[in-house]
Amino acid sequence: MTKLKVAVIMGAESDLPVVKKAIETLDELGVPRTVRVLSAHRTPHEACQFAAAAREEGYGALICAAGKAAHLAGVMAGHTTLPVIGIPVKGSFQDGLDALLATVQMPAGIPVATVAVDGAANAAILAAQMLALSDPDLAAKLQAMRDKMTAGVLESDKRVSEQFAQ
Repeated sequence: MTKLKVAVIMGAESDLPVVKKAIETLDELGVPRTVRVLSAHRTPHEACQFAAAAREEGYGALICAAGKAAHLAGVMAGHTTLPVIGIPVKGSFQDGLDALLATVQMPAGIPVATVAVDGAANAAILAAQMLALSDPDLAAKLQAMRDKMTAGVLESDKRVSEQFAQ
């Protein structure tokens, strides 16, 4: 069985510092990925073409990061039936609230799953969870990641509890 890929697409290269968390998380999980810069406004033809061909090119999900007007995820979702996950990117206006609202407020029939402002790691985990529905090895990696987080919190709890024990 061919492993499905995830496309990580940002509206501008300036989004890369945020998007890196998604790239790193997908790499940690061993999920094949492609990283692109495509703009809903400056390269609409190329963005729509990419989205329309994504399924036949072997993608299982698209992660789209954009700030300000943040139309990228919605434009991509309008041209594919693959799951699209939007990362609203914090800009200089309203701490990213404008991007969050633009990403999450989609019309009926064209959903975009939306993570927190600058929430790239969660976007990658959500995409991996979607792919893991048909990939038991990826599901096991996600469980191991979750187990590692649990162990870290329990270790922190032990340290703090001992520090403040009466």
